[in-house]
Amino acid sequence: MSVSRSKLVHIVDEVTELDDLEGPLTMVQVLDGFLDAGNAAARAARHLIAESDGAPVVATFDVDAFHDYRARRPAISFIRDHYEDYDAPRLVVRLLRDAGGTPYLLLTGPEPDNRWEAFARAVRDVVERFGVDQVISLGSVPMAVPHTRPLAVTHHANNPDLVTEESPWSGEIRVPSSAQALVELRLGEWGHDAQGFVVHIPHYVAQLDYPLAAAELVGRTEIAGRLTIDLSELHREAEVRAEEIGRYLEENSEVAEVVAALERQYDAFARAEQSGSSLIAEDQPLPTGEELGREFERFLAGLDEPEKGEGEK
Repeated sequence: MSVSRSKLVHIVDEVTELDDLEGPLTMVQVLDGFLDAGNAAARAARHLIAESDGAPVVATFDVDAFHDYRARRPAISFIRDHYEDYDAPRLVVRLLRDAGGTPYLLLTGPEPDNRWEAFARAVRDVVERFGVDQVISLGSVPMAVPHTRPLAVTHHANNPDLVTEESPWSGEIRVPSSAQALVELRLGEWGHDAQGFVVHIPHYVAQLDYPLAAAELVGRTEIAGRLTIDLSELHREAEVRAEEIGRYLEENSEVAEVVAALERQYDAFARAEQSGSSLIAEDQPLPTGEELGREFERFLAGLDEPEKGEGEK
């Protein structure tokens, strides 16, 4: 393996699958630890790997330079009198193929805890080494929206020509940064296209795996990256999750009322937006995150517990 200019990423010398590539090359970026409510981006990344015919590593970042081991301690197994199966963090780029055989790259691993600028330069080395035409970042955030309505997505890019939808946001919003955001910003300054999708999921299910959001992210990646990826497994998982939530609401009227209030608020916002009037709905107070969190504590705990057998209390 060759050492890049940054000395923090090791890139495979020869990747024959890309030598004769005709057409654009996309790299998807999914970093764990931030912007991943409902584990949507992480689940999307796992789905991309599972749907690919092989996923060889073509670049490896020096994770020791970026990871804070005391803040995020990797797991290790202690078996009777010895340790084994250390779950070492890995920050890598894999070569994947879509359903039609089109190659693309996937950058995954823990978000760097430090040296973000150095990480961005290392990502640039990968982009320039393989001739990546665009980077697509995936993420998800909790929002005060009901699970019974269509998912909203924020589309962003360092090149305005890449943004295909009108932004739901107006003005300037100061938000906590992320390594993915900095990579997109810096790549734009270096002349490389990068865009991303952040799906909004109900914040009362943010602690659950929410495969519907993962399917939305993969679907957006398909379109932006001109790829073909089977989403059927994610849709099956999403149906199961929706049924679980639906059963819980049927058994808990107080929680159902909270969700109904969110639905009324959402619909009022949608009608106001279509008519161009105020987005503030009258007489429809929006439940706070704390209220929703309390209402769904039992729901989350119940899904995490194993099913009880007969005779168990």
